[in-house]
Amino acid sequence: MSAQVNVEFLDGIQIITINRPEARNAISVETAHQLSTAFDELDARDDIRIAILTGAGATFSSGMDLKDFAQTRKRALVEGKGFGGLNEAPPKKPLIAAVEGYAVAGGFEMVLACDLVVAANNAMFGLPEVKRGLVAGSGGLLRLPRQLPYHIAMEIILTGDMLPAARAHQYGLINVLTDPGQALSEAIKLAQRICENGPLAVQTSKSVVNQGADFSADEMFDLQRPLIHHIFMSDDAKEGATAFAQKRKPIWRGT
Repeated sequence: MSAQVNVEFLDGIQIITINRPEARNAISVETAHQLSTAFDELDARDDIRIAILTGAGATFSSGMDLKDFAQTRKRALVEGKGFGGLNEAPPKKPLIAAVEGYAVAGGFEMVLACDLVVAANNAMFGLPEVKRGLVAGSGGLLRLPRQLPYHIAMEIILTGDMLPAARAHQYGLINVLTDPGQALSEAIKLAQRICENGPLAVQTSKSVVNQGADFSADEMFDLQRPLIHHIFMSDDAKEGATAFAQKRKPIWRGT
């Protein structure tokens, strides 16, 4: 099995790199399953706090590998997880997209499935499916209108035109803009800041934010309460308060 996905570890950070630069990091069926395995490892290992998803070379991902699809007649899906082993079931722990070059079609939809985005200032995003008589069915139609103002999202979806990084940053889609070639290093810095916090609190915060999007205003606090109760009873909560009082850095145990 060829390594279409490289995985490295750095002080609690998992770095997942789509390694098909010769195909502009297009996602084949095999790539999707290798990505799925990496995301499973992220959630399974207590020593990993956060992951960064990026692409080898000067691009993030061009989306589904159409050559692979033509040969296999199979989309780059993983059962229960969707495109890239990600888009329908993102990991429980935070995931940062580090984007260089192009993130288009399914590649852009993978970015939208991440929790934070760091991108080079010359990066380009897009959902060109309508130009091919298709639709962005791996999360683009669902997530983009939630992450951009409605009319801007509809412009990107209905025209299929590219969205430059500077404009995406203007509308809040990108957390950090970098010089070309610096997206991964800046994403690592962002991940390190998150790793300083309580891992149980970080993971629970992500869970509540994602579930809370569907809570009604009159029920949201009642629905949130059982999701966060364990945090206030945790060893980490006690350690956080104790460390604050003692003016030292906390030693997190994730319990």
